[in-house]
Amino acid sequence: MNGEFDLIARYFARPAPAGVTGVGDDCALFGVAPGCQVATSTDLLIEGRHFFSNVDPRSLGHKALAVNLSDLAAMGAKPLGCLLGLSLPSVDHGWLQPFAEGFHALARRWGCPLIGGDTTRSTTGIAISVTVFGQVEADKALLRSAALPGDDIWISGTLGAADVALRMLQGSLPTDEPLLKAVRTALELPEPPMELAQGLAGLAHAALDISDGLAQDLGHILEASGCGALLRYADLPCDPALQGLDPDLVRQAVLAGGDVYQLCFTAPIERRAAIEALAGEARVRVTRVGEIQAGAGLKVVDAQGVRIPLEAVGFDHFS
Repeated sequence: MNGEFDLIARYFARPAPAGVTGVGDDCALFGVAPGCQVATSTDLLIEGRHFFSNVDPRSLGHKALAVNLSDLAAMGAKPLGCLLGLSLPSVDHGWLQPFAEGFHALARRWGCPLIGGDTTRSTTGIAISVTVFGQVEADKALLRSAALPGDDIWISGTLGAADVALRMLQGSLPTDEPLLKAVRTALELPEPPMELAQGLAGLAHAALDISDGLAQDLGHILEASGCGALLRYADLPCDPALQGLDPDLVRQAVLAGGDVYQLCFTAPIERRAAIEALAGEARVRVTRVGEIQAGAGLKVVDAQGVRIPLEAVGFDHFS
């Protein structure tokens, strides 16, 4: 079983949910609830650029979908299904089996079944493209352009661990095996806060996922909304595994480190109790870290109110 259609049937064809036409036809068919809009997003993962060649394929299957679910979370959308494009140098069953298991396990958990896609042969390495579809009530999507002066700025989860793990695996930081073990899961098995995100629709104003670094990603909200912001560095939820590391390294990881796939969102002050209750129900940590202000630009201050200069602010593929 090494042909393309055998590969699809063995690893990726799954029964479609009721009302959905999935793998096996030229197009997938699905509907959305009355009064909802379709939310969709695509991410491309390239071997050697987005993941290491020796990464655990089960983890890679999980992450390939997780980074897309994170985009749905950023809009407050409920997943409906996904498409997978997979380009492989060869058919390696020892790689495909755990990759598919990791992908389908996360898809089942969040109700995002694989309903179509494509496979092809690659001459240069593995390439993975995932497109997700979700639904969100009309006029309740969390848009980058919706932040208002006076809004609280919130972060879900913690920051910095994935960046430290990536640097050690790249060799730009000396490998510390206990530390790597503590932070590697954050890089390779991200868990977007899906339940929290769907509850934020109608509570929060603006949101995005932190994929390229907090300072850079928050800057996208500020630019789209025509606002400024104040961040209190001491309040940022630094991952506990980073305690005791060089403060400059930690600051860079927390403010500019990517691969977080948690949410940065803004909401009115009067929504604080509702957001904290929602986070408790979803069992997700949320932290207020600053506020949206009139004007422009991002200001980060230390515990004494002294401004912290921003150097590198995040990841850019073409910088």
